[in-house]
Amino acid sequence: MPKTPSNKLYELIQSLSGSEKRYFKIFVRDKGDKNSKYIQLFDAMDAQETFDDEALRALIYPDKKIQSRKYSELKAYLYELILKSLQSYDEKTSVDFRLQYLLNSIKVLFRRVRFEDAQELLAKAQKLAVKYEKFEILVKLLDWEKQIAYAETNISYLDQNLPRIEQLEMETITDIQNLALYRNTFFKLLVSLRKDASMRKTEQKERLLELLQRPELSNISHARSHHARILYYRIYTFYYYATADFVQFRKEGEKLIALIESKPHFLKESVTTFISALSNLLMACILTSDYEAAEENLQKLKKIQPITADDELKIHRQYYTVKFRLCINTGQFEEGLRALDEHFERLEKGKLNRKIFESESFYFQYICIYFGTGVYDKALEYLNHWLNSPKSIQRQDLQSLARIINLIIHYEMGNTLLLDSLIRSTYRFLNKRNALYQLEARLIHFIRTILAIPGKKERKEAFTELKVEIEEMAKDKKVKAMLQLFDLEAWLESKILNMSFAKVVKEKYRLQKN
Repeated sequence: MPKTPSNKLYELIQSLSGSEKRYFKIFVRDKGDKNSKYIQLFDAMDAQETFDDEALRALIYPDKKIQSRKYSELKAYLYELILKSLQSYDEKTSVDFRLQYLLNSIKVLFRRVRFEDAQELLAKAQKLAVKYEKFEILVKLLDWEKQIAYAETNISYLDQNLPRIEQLEMETITDIQNLALYRNTFFKLLVSLRKDASMRKTEQKERLLELLQRPELSNISHARSHHARILYYRIYTFYYYATADFVQFRKEGEKLIALIESKPHFLKESVTTFISALSNLLMACILTSDYEAAEENLQKLKKIQPITADDELKIHRQYYTVKFRLCINTGQFEEGLRALDEHFERLEKGKLNRKIFESESFYFQYICIYFGTGVYDKALEYLNHWLNSPKSIQRQDLQSLARIINLIIHYEMGNTLLLDSLIRSTYRFLNKRNALYQLEARLIHFIRTILAIPGKKERKEAFTELKVEIEEMAKDKKVKAMLQLFDLEAWLESKILNMSFAKVVKEKYRLQKN
């Protein structure tokens, strides 16, 4: 069987921004290679809408029979050349690359006994490393300060400055350790919440509390640097979200945004954390039902200028995540459908990785919007895509909720014959994963019994009885958090009043607003 051609070069070229492509052309032109075959290959790959390796090979070598190895070597060379141009590009725009350039230049000058020149660069690099909290580089630079003085046999300099250098080294190493503690706690918390954001298992709550027992997390004064303080607030925004304390979740989110904006020079280097923090604040506004503030912050998110292709992807992802959720929560499902079409159109026309959006969270929102507009076949289509996709450890709470919604969609579509087997499989799925909580068990039982009730009056009474029970369960803030993902109470109300689901949600939002 022939080997499938690698498309990593194609994907790399497609991921480049316009300015990066222009820089590559300048980079190549300066080398005097503007008419070479790898430039032809670059332009051809850039122009292709979909990767076609055979067409590229025929275009670059139209009149020659060429060995596969030679063509592979051409692609490998182009790949390496692009990486070199990107490194050169980043040296002009990235503090990390600028510092690495200065560090390498210090080494070059040191080897050629240009100690005075090396010291000049050393002073620039140290100032830059301190300003941007590049602690690991700063430790290396402090070591170079000692090496240069030793090479010059400048004992007087060492005598005067060694205490200062040693003190700064110890403080910087402490800064590294302090930052690592906050970073590791943040990632452990992230993994725990991505696995199950509902926090309905006792052992998960205990693990979360254990993570936060460190003295450094008792007060922000223990965070030694700007980046450590950012992580401190990110940890607590996650914590309050997980414990469904949405008011405090929002307060911590607002503190985090104020902290990030207080040091604008860091935003010139990276906006990734700002995008994430603003996204969480948007979600907090939604969870506290302040939709006007959510709309304001949504426009703020949209105005962020991306620095990298990943930033562009994150802005798109977070913007539509919040936009969809606003439409779902306010009953504006038709507007949500327009936003969904716009989102899909951008995915088709743009160069965003579509696989990023084939996730539990996005599929769940697609399903809710189609459900709200009564397009049950599309809701079911995305639900089946989701349920049949490879299982991940992320959002196991949504995986459970999806199976309940699956029953509701089939009920709406009148698939009564299929529902009997779906009810059994749903029960087995939840029971096997120890996720058959009171809410899920009651809903499964309800769907099973409602199918056997023939009269409209009796069915209305059954829906009313279930709604009362759900309202009682919702006093548990974990259950309430789950019900904010899918408005089950509004669905039950729509059946009781014989109204559309969208109209009930919209009316519910209107009353809350007033």
